[in-house]
Amino acid sequence: MQSLLLCAALLLAESLAFPVQHKREALSTMGLEDVKAYLDAFFPFYTKPKSLSLEERIKEMQRFFHLTITGRLDEETEAILRQPRCGIPDTGDNRLFSRNPWGKTHLTYKIGSYATDLPRPQVDDAISRALKIWSDVTPLQFQRVLNGHADIEIKFARREHGDRYPFDGRGRVLAHAFSPGEGIGGDAHFDDDERWSESNKELSLFLVAAHEFGHSLGLGHSNVRGALMYPTYTRMNPATFRLPEDDKQRIQKLYGKFS
Repeated sequence: MQSLLLCAALLLAESLAFPVQHKREALSTMGLEDVKAYLDAFFPFYTKPKSLSLEERIKEMQRFFHLTITGRLDEETEAILRQPRCGIPDTGDNRLFSRNPWGKTHLTYKIGSYATDLPRPQVDDAISRALKIWSDVTPLQFQRVLNGHADIEIKFARREHGDRYPFDGRGRVLAHAFSPGEGIGGDAHFDDDERWSESNKELSLFLVAAHEFGHSLGLGHSNVRGALMYPTYTRMNPATFRLPEDDKQRIQKLYGKFS
């Protein structure tokens, strides 16, 4: 009898413990290769020793985002990894980005191709307002051109689109832009697989474009939460958006204040 009671107690304990264990295992559904791919894309080696362990690389990412430094893929860290974001690396030692400003304040832009799901007038308006965010606080002036070369060339594209930095379909990388310079320097590309909107119902083209144009003007990412140049997409009301102080100070350091 005692033996039967002991067996029953053990079975009951196991049945109660199983769901808790299952829940712990379900906290992370990202594979190891997914984590490595994220770190390779946004926290690349370049000037760091390639002998860094995965734990050290996760810690670097956690430090940038002001997370608890664990070196593990905990819930907080995985949440960041899953957020839609800009395709530019977050570390300062990346080859995509020079952080050098334009040597002039009058810049031209051209929209070479449009979003599939957003009417052209809405795209034109979002792009114009996104550039105005930066010209309102600096001496910068932006002039649209319809033909020929432009300092900032804008296009919507899917997957591989000619710059060796293919998009990945809906989600994760929304857009990318290149720092000032020759060739594709200053250009901004948007993933046409995303659901762009004029407001914030899906993805606000205005907010993402304003972020990307920060790169086109020479700004890298900011790790200040709430900054426009924070790497991940944050829902904000485009109608009431004002450039945060962190972004304002950084762009004025490059180009001076509006006079």
